Amino acid sequence: MNAGLTALVVVGALAVSALGGWGAVAGLLRVASRSPDSGPVDADDPPPSQPVTPGGWVPPGPVLPPEPARATEPDEPGPLRGGTWIGVLERVAVTGVLLAGYPAGVAFVIAIKGLGRYPELREHPGSSERFVIGTLGSLVWAAGCGILGAVLLGTSVLAV
Repeated sequence: MNAGLTALVVVGALAVSALGGWGAVAGLLRVASRSPDSGPVDADDPPPSQPVTPGGWVPPGPVLPPEPARATEPDEPGPLRGGTWIGVLERVAVTGVLLAGYPAGVAFVIAIKGLGRYPELREHPGSSERFVIGTLGSLVWAAGCGILGAVLLGTSVLAV
């Protein structure tokens, strides 16, 4: 493969990893926050036991009592600061090490991120679920982009 095409594949894989992963992880976190076990219930949402359509129609069937409201912690933190940019850099690093044929580099990226966030996660344990979901989603996206890029380059991700 000529150098221009190689550069195009590498830059394309890194761009799709960084920018496409941004939307994919945001969507994943949105879906995860709607899970019944995700935390405080939004006052505008109907109870999951009684689904309501936009027209207000309740499907037939047994009506279950609504779930009790979950208490929220008064100092519940929002998303961790800098998470979006850290995620972009994480995806670029993971995709890059896979394109370079050095999959062990993924462990370094995970270690740096975990050690860097440890003090904040220890102080605000409620943020840890969002951190884990976001990190895993980001890693899966980046790994997919890195593997696809390596396949297009005709190289092996598992080269030692």
